[in-house]
Amino acid sequence: MAAFRAPRGTRDLLPDDRAVFDRLMRTASSLTTRYGYRGIETPLFEQSSVFERGIGEVTDVVEKELFRIAPRTEESESWALRPEPTAGIVRAYVQHGMQTWPQPVKLTTTGPMFRYDRPQAGRYRQFWQFDVEAIGDAGPGIDAEIIELGHRFYTEAGVRNVEVLVNSIGDPACRPAYVAELTAYYRGHAAVLPPTELDRLERNVLRLLDSKDPAMAELNAAAPRITDRLCEACAAHFESVKAHLAAVGVPFRVEPGLVRGLDYYTRTAFEFYVAGREGQQQALGGGGRYDGLVALLGGKPTPGIGFGLGLDRVALVLAEQAGADGAAATAEGPLAVVVSADPDDTVGRFRVATELRAAGLRVRADLGRRKLGRQLEAAGKDGAHFAVILGDELADGQVQVRDLQAASQRIVALADLARELARAESSHRHG
Repeated sequence: MAAFRAPRGTRDLLPDDRAVFDRLMRTASSLTTRYGYRGIETPLFEQSSVFERGIGEVTDVVEKELFRIAPRTEESESWALRPEPTAGIVRAYVQHGMQTWPQPVKLTTTGPMFRYDRPQAGRYRQFWQFDVEAIGDAGPGIDAEIIELGHRFYTEAGVRNVEVLVNSIGDPACRPAYVAELTAYYRGHAAVLPPTELDRLERNVLRLLDSKDPAMAELNAAAPRITDRLCEACAAHFESVKAHLAAVGVPFRVEPGLVRGLDYYTRTAFEFYVAGREGQQQALGGGGRYDGLVALLGGKPTPGIGFGLGLDRVALVLAEQAGADGAAATAEGPLAVVVSADPDDTVGRFRVATELRAAGLRVRADLGRRKLGRQLEAAGKDGAHFAVILGDELADGQVQVRDLQAASQRIVALADLARELARAESSHRHG
């Protein structure tokens, strides 16, 4: 019989992997709460047109990577798994009348996204993103706040040497002239353009700047720069964003070639990188301003900005940096395991463990009928700090508590057990 495996480009998050993701999500939740962002959940799939209109039909995401859902019946609507969260969140903003709420509406979500991409290190067809959106504020201050929030997330997650690349890609006032100039530039080199980029030249020339084709590197390096052609308003906005970042010490550098790969971006665009990390996959995440997206999806013209940070990529970098330090993340073991001298006394173990769990403690009961030595051995392998041993003392309302890490043991009254274990856990966490 054939062995079943996870689909190509996906992976199972085993307990140690999941422990890393849980910690990253706790960090994200703590940060967004402090910064005033409220949680939102949107469906894993949307009408395909939400992404085609919002992201842009002439993008890798829509042209090559969209997971389209084949309907079981003849439906007039087509559907696709979400490749990123922003378009769906903005659809919800419009659908539920959030424009009547106090602005800006600050939202956050963390969850799986889907792209039919070429699998490689840190890039999966099902992947996780931490996302924030601030909709309804056109000022540069909110741009800087979101960039600083993203940078702080990496800091608190433990990723070292993160730097921010920033750019402005203009707006409808100044971008058309730049697009015309850029189009003329690439037309002059049409003979050497790869077929995919030649096809995009007349449909969406900005996508050429975002090309990952090595043949485009030299051409793109010499291409006209949008930062030299910004209108007065866009230039002033960009200068203010940089001033806000400098005021709070966020390390950044201007990257004129940075053009986010989705059509809805205007003005501020940014990405997070690990300095000195080689290869295409060094980018950890990014985002930008999307002042035209709400109107594209049926709402009134409303400014917005946000980011999407890939947790799979963060986990990969954390593993690399931990490996260099000789450390590794593992799933947290139980605080205690309840064992007993009587191999058959599974009821007693179960009862004591249940009482300790009800007190809010992480406790496992060893429910196998095996000798005490085997139970203690399993508790150690689980990474438990303590073993609660039920023996003859139980008749007097007492148990033995063995500290498996310090190799010490003492008698504790059963009535005091939960309090004593909680105190030991608190001392361990803050010690």
